[in-house]
Amino acid sequence: MRANSKQKLTGMAETKRFTVPDLGEWYTDQLALDAWINNRSKAVQAQSLLCAKLQEREPTIEKRLTYIAQKRGLTLDELRSQILAGKAQQLSRDEDGE
Repeated sequence: MRANSKQKLTGMAETKRFTVPDLGEWYTDQLALDAWINNRSKAVQAQSLLCAKLQEREPTIEKRLTYIAQKRGLTLDELRSQILAGKAQQLSRDEDGE
């Protein structure tokens, strides 16, 4: 089934996947053990762990985004939109004042 047909049936946008670099032997083993204990695949357990960590960090992320938006003279929504569209640029050291 093609992506467009699938989108029409489910009403969902196509998911974009990304890869995670190798975790190293210790964390790969820990993930395998944690996945087994939770009766999940390693991929599903990794997704669950990442989502949990992002929820935990959400207040810090928002605080940092607010600071950066104010520093650049943008609203929080403007900065968020630029980042999600892939248009936001990191400030150079000269622009950053360091």
